[in-house]
Amino acid sequence: MPVFFLNSPQLFPPPEFSLPNGLLAIGGDLSPESLLSAYRMGIFPWFSEGEPILWWSPDPRFIILPDWLHIPRSLRQFLKKRKLTCTFDFSFADVIAGCQAPRKGGDGTWITREMAEAYLTLHELGYAHSVEVWEDTELVGGLYGVSLGKCFFGESMFSKITNASKVAFVYLIEKLKEAGFILIDCQIYSHHLFILGARNVTRPVFLQYLKQAVDAPTHRGKWNKPGILL
Repeated sequence: MPVFFLNSPQLFPPPEFSLPNGLLAIGGDLSPESLLSAYRMGIFPWFSEGEPILWWSPDPRFIILPDWLHIPRSLRQFLKKRKLTCTFDFSFADVIAGCQAPRKGGDGTWITREMAEAYLTLHELGYAHSVEVWEDTELVGGLYGVSLGKCFFGESMFSKITNASKVAFVYLIEKLKEAGFILIDCQIYSHHLFILGARNVTRPVFLQYLKQAVDAPTHRGKWNKPGILL
């Protein structure tokens, strides 16, 4: 099955046409229209500096439903010992920068300057959101992603102290559950999220959840303002 080369950036092939490794298409752009069109179909960009834009739809798909959330005992004990607070959309650019920073044992992340600028634009348009974790006044962790309908598409997370990204994830899921969200897309397997309740499902199951979630109205705007969403 061939990889699709995009002539029109907003016209994606069906996710079922992806290669066994999940790669679906190459090219296009990272405009808001392209990104939102892709997310609605269960497709996301993932590429490194110097590569063309690569679009993915892996099978299986790593997801979590709000009711699946599991908070390990060790994390509960950690939360009792460390006084951390969480916010939404308070410092989106700093969360992006934290996710871009080099990780232990690695040179950096896949978040290129082009990618960061694209999600900053989505944030300004009210579609991309961040969770910040603070210890006193220091940003010690967080995550960001895209919200459409009742689905949150997680993109990346970071920690400056142990468990900070897990705290951000738990806070996100609990608040999304209160807001009636149906699905949180975690894209590909990570043990980090598996222990919090995320699991692999087949593409047909994922797409079924996705359709139900994105068919709901999207509430645009920053989530740190009263009355917006959370």
